Amino acid sequence: MRLNEVVYSDAKPVEGYGPGFFRIGSEVFKGPVIAGASGVSPWAGFDDHAPLLALAGKIDILFIGTGPEITHIPADLRSVLEDAGIGVDVMSSPAAARTYNVLLSEGRRIALALIPV
Repeated sequence: MRLNEVVYSDAKPVEGYGPGFFRIGSEVFKGPVIAGASGVSPWAGFDDHAPLLALAGKIDILFIGTGPEITHIPADLRSVLEDAGIGVDVMSSPAAARTYNVLLSEGRRIALALIPV
């Protein structure tokens, strides 16, 4: 079997998470975050549409991690994002982080918005 080192583009992978925090690119971030090719930044949660809309045209899909369990996101958030041409995939934060890392390693145009577990 041949093993290849995973090389990420400008975006940094999620390396770990715990109660109230995420470790992304060897740096710890407390609270909800947005991660993608432009870096990692704090996020105020589902009512904070502006930083997500700023991703329009730069990504094909946004993974939204809703915490420890999958829950519905507000309908207005989904509508605003889809109207801006951003595909939305909602899942638990652990699943979103894993999916993001896999697609990031493939060079996909993606971003991640996470609520802590």
